[in-house]
Amino acid sequence: MSKLIIVDGNSIANRAFYALPLLSNAEGLHTNAVYGVTTMLLKLLEEEKPTHFLFAFDAGKVTFRHADYKEYKAGRAKTPPELSEQWPLIKELVAAFNIQQFELEGYEADDIIGTLTRMADEEKMETLVVTGDKDMLQLASEHVKIALTIRRGISEMEVYGPEQIQEKYGLKPLQIIDMKGLMGDASDNIPGVPGIGEKTALKLLHEYGSVENVLEHAPSIKGKMGERLVAHAEDARLSKELATIYREVPLSLTWDDLKFEGIDEERTAALFKRLEFKSLLERLNLSASAQVSEQTLEIPVQIVQEQDLSALLGKLDEVRAVHVEVLGDNPHHGEVLGIAFAFEASAMYVGFETLMSEEGRPLREWLEDEGTAKTIYDAHRVHLALAWQGIKLRGTAFDVHLAAYVLDPSQSNQSLGDLMRRFGLPTLPEDEEIFGKGAKFRIPELEVYSSYLGRKAYAISQLRQPMHDELEKTGMNELYYDLELKLSRVLAEMELTGIKVKSEELERFGEELKERIREIEQEIYDLAGTEFNIGSPKQLGEILFEKLNLPVIKKTKTGYSTDVEVLERLAPYHEIAAKVVEYRQLTKLQSTYVEGLLKEIRPETGKIHTYYRQTIAATGRLSSQYPNLQNIPIRLEEGRLIRRAFVPSEEGWYILAADYSQIELRVLAHISQDERLMEAFRQNMDIHTKTAMDVFGVAADEVDANMRRQAKAVNFGIVYGISDYGLSQNLHIPRKEAAAFIEAYFNVFQGVRRYMDEIVKSAKQDGYVSTLLNRRRYLPEINASNYNRRSFAERTAMNTPIQGTAADIIKLAMVKLAERMTDEGLRSRMLLQVHDELVFEVPPEELEVMKQLVPEVMENAIALDVPLKAEVSWGTDWYEAK
Repeated sequence: MSKLIIVDGNSIANRAFYALPLLSNAEGLHTNAVYGVTTMLLKLLEEEKPTHFLFAFDAGKVTFRHADYKEYKAGRAKTPPELSEQWPLIKELVAAFNIQQFELEGYEADDIIGTLTRMADEEKMETLVVTGDKDMLQLASEHVKIALTIRRGISEMEVYGPEQIQEKYGLKPLQIIDMKGLMGDASDNIPGVPGIGEKTALKLLHEYGSVENVLEHAPSIKGKMGERLVAHAEDARLSKELATIYREVPLSLTWDDLKFEGIDEERTAALFKRLEFKSLLERLNLSASAQVSEQTLEIPVQIVQEQDLSALLGKLDEVRAVHVEVLGDNPHHGEVLGIAFAFEASAMYVGFETLMSEEGRPLREWLEDEGTAKTIYDAHRVHLALAWQGIKLRGTAFDVHLAAYVLDPSQSNQSLGDLMRRFGLPTLPEDEEIFGKGAKFRIPELEVYSSYLGRKAYAISQLRQPMHDELEKTGMNELYYDLELKLSRVLAEMELTGIKVKSEELERFGEELKERIREIEQEIYDLAGTEFNIGSPKQLGEILFEKLNLPVIKKTKTGYSTDVEVLERLAPYHEIAAKVVEYRQLTKLQSTYVEGLLKEIRPETGKIHTYYRQTIAATGRLSSQYPNLQNIPIRLEEGRLIRRAFVPSEEGWYILAADYSQIELRVLAHISQDERLMEAFRQNMDIHTKTAMDVFGVAADEVDANMRRQAKAVNFGIVYGISDYGLSQNLHIPRKEAAAFIEAYFNVFQGVRRYMDEIVKSAKQDGYVSTLLNRRRYLPEINASNYNRRSFAERTAMNTPIQGTAADIIKLAMVKLAERMTDEGLRSRMLLQVHDELVFEVPPEELEVMKQLVPEVMENAIALDVPLKAEVSWGTDWYEAK
């Protein structure tokens, strides 16, 4: 039996955007609306199993209704750019799912849906319309059902046919138009009759049946209601007309056009990979579709046993590349499977046991020899894995993985197979095709994986020259060889050193947290007048909104929303809201950070050894994993207290911390050459106070805490290309006020506005932007005809040189500090990088030296037209140091 689903694209995308928190991928592209639409689509496909499918979209802002009423939909807030940039992605998603999409100039999606449902009715085709718009209820019939998304949710829906409409409203479907005619619709700027809401409209329609009948009896209706109906009769008639869905749109679609025969797995997998929807890739079992299975690179690979090692040892001078296969996500616990050596037209493979045997000693010495230049893939990861086996990798002259990242950091896939394709070379399979993944992970036959690893080594050897040439051509040789390649070694040494964590201190703090959690739990019970599961949103919702009668802010698919935004808005009404927020913060600290960090302490060292990812962020920033030490919450005092457990590894030593003060704003001042910004930094003024003074036009002593807070939000927001919507969310102020604040900022700091205009112009011409150290970020959509794609690229063009330069500067400082500390024979050790902060452990006799050396190197890492400032602090643990 045929079944048609029609989705009101604009309505559902808007619902998804506002229902989910802002999400973004590594490129900085917002993805929450796309994610919400995807989950809704998957649920529809699983539960409804349609044979025909259509997404209807609005084609533009002007429709035939504007001819009758120019104010139709006037006054609507401008679409946030965070949503606008997702429209092309949503349409790309629909195309990848092989779902027909349609829009027509001059008509709304409603009219397309109205026309199709009329045609479906005539064909007696079962149809489901998915929308967030109650106007659609007028289309319900024996064959057409309307699925309304609940409140601000996206996946849960209430389905209405004529019976359900009668049950809820006491109306027939077409009377929904009469209800809208009387009460109007503020979202569409349909006037209706002033003072008449849904309740009154229903009462009138239950008695008189239609707008026309109500107006006919208006003179006999007593009181102000009757007067209003008489005075606004024309508004009511116009409103009914505007609310009526037009059902005669000239459609070029046939039923065959709307047939749904399953998603395009390859296109969907590629899109999900780009958007980083990893859980959805696995849910649909699309991981394999996202890979390329062709295998064209074939070379002879010899398996070298202990007795054959002499042949390999005699050819080490001819090695063109080496590949060490490390299994597992975390190289600190990675299993070294083996090592492959590439030659001119062949390769050799040595298993791990052979490498570690007595006969393998010369190979290990070769790996540790600084004088033997090695071309490798992901030297950082290999360095870590080998070090835990007692082998110190030295002499990395070229790292293909790192070079790929420098050449184009926006490419999410930097696998060898992908790189070979990119450079037009014979390709090879992806790791998952050989080893599987997750629960399906396996080690295949020796002949299979040894051949594969030999070919990987050979691929590495083939990539070195074209990648070196490309680095030279793009002027990124210095960035690659003098910064990133050197930093790779510095990071590995830092991670292997690790940072000592006192488990007993963490456990003691955990007990303190548990006690405080128990106290808050009791306080919440007292305020609620009963005990309940505070961790259950359902039970908490019942307490807040049914027992305590607090105002309902929003609902979710399972009932009342009790997210942090809701609780913050409820705080003025009842003390319990703030208590629940505190309870959640402390329980997260306990589970994620206290218990989580305890699991990460390596028993044999008593330290935590994080893993810094050098090739993830398109801006050049480092990210930390296993565990993420850049993410320990420090806004709460309890979060900061966790740092008490981080101590020097040697008795009597100190933890020294140094961080750049407002480095991104200083970079912005230098790049934009804005006189006011530069003056503020040269005079060592508080930049947020200075911004508040200039924007609000007040003296320094007139800047209050709220002014400074708003100025701070704008200062940092400008760096990240914030929109009026984003700023309004951050400051909890109306969008108009946020937009006015941003405009006032640009009127004052005109150099910043000029920089942003010029960098966009330059990006449009060159296709990329660069940091001060010449790191490039390509922006292929900067000249796109699609407004939303182009706008996202423009914002990226504005903020990448600032964020990227700040990231480059601290990386450069790390490399220079490592060199200085070695040159001066210091025992002090660099332990961590946390965004703009560096953490060291220092013996007492070197404390004064390091207090001078660290800020000196950091502040002189690069010459700017404003001073760089690094603030140093120290103590017996990380908390005391900060």
